[in-house]
Amino acid sequence: MKTEKPVVDIERILQIIPQRWPFVLVDRVTELVPNEVIRGHKCVSISEPWFVGRVPKTPVMPGMLILEALVQIGGVLAYATEPFDESRNLLYLLGIDQAKFRRPVVPGDRLDLEVSILHHRTNIWKLTGDASVDGLLCAHGEFLAGVVDRRG
Repeated sequence: MKTEKPVVDIERILQIIPQRWPFVLVDRVTELVPNEVIRGHKCVSISEPWFVGRVPKTPVMPGMLILEALVQIGGVLAYATEPFDESRNLLYLLGIDQAKFRRPVVPGDRLDLEVSILHHRTNIWKLTGDASVDGLLCAHGEFLAGVVDRRG
């Protein structure tokens, strides 16, 4: 089995994004072209806390968490394009447009994430992202995000 060497490993991802377990939704970045595109994935496991009690007989990853995974990897792309001091700033989600869900994501899936920059002006980013499993589109969305001071 061939595994992709990470371009950005989990330790670096955790330095850039503010989320922590259980809401770190990016395991690996496999391709990164600053100011253009980022690709990576999230390995979905039955041990994820949101599967407990959420339709227990049919475990499905919540659609909003799929969108959150796209926003998180988009934050890594924004950082790679225009680095900010991650100890003082973070990327906040400001809005979601065009969100569509095509098929469920279930335990055992590798959720492939791809995010591209549509526009970037000062500290505001407009991103577009697709999440897929085995080449089949699961979700799509456009996101507006802004780099803000952590202190408010």
